[in-house]
Amino acid sequence: MTRLTPIESEFATSEDAEAHDRWFREKVEVALASTAPPVAHDEVIAEARKIIEARKGAASRRAS
Repeated sequence: MTRLTPIESEFATSEDAEAHDRWFREKVEVALASTAPPVAHDEVIAEARKIIEARKGAASRRAS
């Protein structure tokens, strides 16, 4: 096991970095092979904004 420093990588070991790389590449391959219809950028952004606003609201209610 090769230990990595924060300057070299965000992962603690080279094995962790390689595992993440495999996982990420698999996710990309699955996405590229998908036959699902694409989602428009504006729809994705609108949904993300809803999630962010909901979490902001929950956080402010907890702080009160």
